[in-house]
Amino acid sequence: MCTLYFAGYDVHTQGVSMLKVAVIVGSTREGRFGGTVAAWIERHLAKRDDMEADVVDLATTPLPTVLPEFGKPPSDPEALSQLAAVSPRLAAADAFVVVTPEYNRSFPASLKNAIDWHNQEWHAKPIGFVSYGGFSGGTRAVEQLRLVFGELHAVTIRDGVGFNGVWGAFGPDGEVTDPSSDAAATKMLDQLAWWAETLREARAARPYAA
Repeated sequence: MCTLYFAGYDVHTQGVSMLKVAVIVGSTREGRFGGTVAAWIERHLAKRDDMEADVVDLATTPLPTVLPEFGKPPSDPEALSQLAAVSPRLAAADAFVVVTPEYNRSFPASLKNAIDWHNQEWHAKPIGFVSYGGFSGGTRAVEQLRLVFGELHAVTIRDGVGFNGVWGAFGPDGEVTDPSSDAAATKMLDQLAWWAETLREARAARPYAA
């Protein structure tokens, strides 16, 4: 993991509103470990004075699995209701942190479904990753997500956080057992803040054209 450090930005001193970060919990599997990982990164965000978190848990806010005909908006009332619980939150976000496990060398279908339901919500916004799994720590899932989000005009943060053998990486209190993971989270969020602030200013000055 790269040790390059970007200093955090206190947006209050600049008279700018807090950066809104949507934390997307990608796994919907029963007994998942994703809630523990997401709560940990949410606590890191809560300690910052430049970011505020909105946790979008795909297990509690499921999205439709049948997409409408290409080029047409959804018309099913239930689908519209499910989208209304998620889409405005993604649109309002200045940045994203995706919390994902690795399933069979890739990322969960629930996460891909949430990505595919949206388009402009991702445009010209930065995305950081917190991955977890067994031997690989979810790195193969993240590498595939970088390709997907690149197609949607998003900017993925180079440095991330990955947990090998995630079941032993957290103590009973939900905190990590290795302090280097906390340091990695700080670095990733510092970089995310830099990109989020820069891209927000750019979008305000000139709307992004895909």
